[in-house]
Amino acid sequence: MSEQHTYRVIVRGTWDGLSDESRERLLAGAAEHGLTSMRFTEEGTLSYEPSPLKHFSMRYVVVSDAADGEEMAAAIAEDRAETTLRGLGHGFTGLKSTVTDLDTMKINRKPASRR
Repeated sequence: MSEQHTYRVIVRGTWDGLSDESRERLLAGAAEHGLTSMRFTEEGTLSYEPSPLKHFSMRYVVVSDAADGEEMAAAIAEDRAETTLRGLGHGFTGLKSTVTDLDTMKINRKPASRR
């Protein structure tokens, strides 16, 4: 059995070719997709600013084989983002990901004398 790692992936993109209906739905739901909605989940969370309605980000937790590395985690998250956005009927372009491997992340702890 291969070792599994947990990754946090931020997928960023730009809205593109939004229909009037998509634009209206995004603007109406903007309050639910602001800074307070930013959470890493398996299903992903969408966040964006309504003005200007230009860029968005989606945050995912991806668990995959450590041997596949961060590239695979990014590909999985981008695929999930594409599926979600297409399902919602929103046009987008330029997806790019930033990946953090939680299992190899170094944690800096303060010495006891500084607590």
